[in-house]
Amino acid sequence: MSNELPILAQTRAFTARPLKMLIGGQWSVAASGQTMNFRNPATGEILGNVPAADSQDVDRAVQAARQAFDDSPWSRMRPRERQNLLWRLAELMERDAQELAELECLNNGKSAAVAKVMDVQLAIDFLRYMAGWATKIEGTTVEPSLPLMPNDQFHGFIRREAIGVVGAIVAWNFPLLLACWKLGPALATGCTVVLKPADETPLTALKLAELVQEAGYPDGVFNVITGTGLNAGAALTRHPGVDKLTFTGSTEVGKQIGKAAMENMTRVTLELGGKSPTIVMPDANLQEAAAGAATAIFFNQGQVCCAGSRLYVHRKHFDNVVADIAAIANGMTLGNGLDPKVQMGPLISAKQQDRVTGYINLGRELGATVACGGEGFGPGYFVRPTVIVDVDQRHRLVQEEIFGPVLVAMPFDDIDEVIGMANDNPYGLGASIWSNDLAAVHRMIPRIKSGSVWVNCHSALDPSLPFGGYKLSGVGREMGAAAIEHYTELKSVLIKL
Repeated sequence: MSNELPILAQTRAFTARPLKMLIGGQWSVAASGQTMNFRNPATGEILGNVPAADSQDVDRAVQAARQAFDDSPWSRMRPRERQNLLWRLAELMERDAQELAELECLNNGKSAAVAKVMDVQLAIDFLRYMAGWATKIEGTTVEPSLPLMPNDQFHGFIRREAIGVVGAIVAWNFPLLLACWKLGPALATGCTVVLKPADETPLTALKLAELVQEAGYPDGVFNVITGTGLNAGAALTRHPGVDKLTFTGSTEVGKQIGKAAMENMTRVTLELGGKSPTIVMPDANLQEAAAGAATAIFFNQGQVCCAGSRLYVHRKHFDNVVADIAAIANGMTLGNGLDPKVQMGPLISAKQQDRVTGYINLGRELGATVACGGEGFGPGYFVRPTVIVDVDQRHRLVQEEIFGPVLVAMPFDDIDEVIGMANDNPYGLGASIWSNDLAAVHRMIPRIKSGSVWVNCHSALDPSLPFGGYKLSGVGREMGAAAIEHYTELKSVLIKL
């Protein structure tokens, strides 16, 4: 990493030292002794290596989590104590926010300045929100009828209990935030966790593990294994000792995890891909809509599951809005995310760079027009922010998730047409409507098939609002009270008095 860019001494020290996994409270190498490299996406240089876990390491981690769940101080801890530990973890993350942001930049390529105010702060806020749920997990009482036993008296109630050992696998686009989305409800409810970060982004998961230990969690409550999805991820997915799997990533991998989970009837939540529409109505504030649409697709280099990657603008404003977005794209500063002046960093890897530029070239081959951007460059894995027009609704660029800074834009003439176009896609994670006609907006919202609908904003997430998708965008929800349901089981109890 360049000495010319600002970076904390502790960030340098963290990346320079031998990194190990956390299993049962002990820092461990892989049983095989194998390691794997990770790179800085801004330069392509190897930053270091981490253990390459296999099924032996996964089994050790799951056993440690099981022991902590069944027979440790954690299993007897009261809700107030779980709440306080989550608050303590959030405080430590706040203390180390700059280091976490820099590690996330090195992990992922994103702007460290943005990561501090967005990724890290949202993770802290979410843990604090979930801390409150630890003391609010409730059951209910019922009055049983039991017609075959009319002369007996009964007391019936329903308990909500922690589900057990959670296997959590997270994507590389928001490594820290996604880990906390899994960790918060798991720890609030009393579960234990085995976290597998993405192959490319182990740094903040390992730093988070350090902070969990410093916060005072019992050994085995939180374990981190590093390794490939093919080895460590697959072993965690099929492990019979895992009670619940939670995954954020591609729909293709999510389908595989869902199938593997069913072999053991493991509970599962899947937050998967998206191809979210951004709809600009004729009455919208066009300057605000253009800026919002640009942010919706170019934020985090377009590597956002709910990115506004399909733009639908009323025909009478189409050319002007597209021109405004193209001007914003052409004015963006690209570079190393450690530089505070940079507005867009690199993509995660050379593989992703090739994938995104491949889609852009496919668009050209099929007759689409690249209004701006369209090129990849190095060193590092950069793609210029791109806007593509002259595409058909059935075009692959419109139907498939590209996961990069590529916007496809199409005009529409009326509400029925744009609702049909918005829903004509296998994904259903998010959508945004830009309009000042709230009566029309309220009529549109129930017709849009997606897990979130934003009005005059996009990808605006709050800990209290459930997040997840319709159709191929997943199963279950992250965040909000709904998350508690996914980390607990219901137990019915009937007592004859």
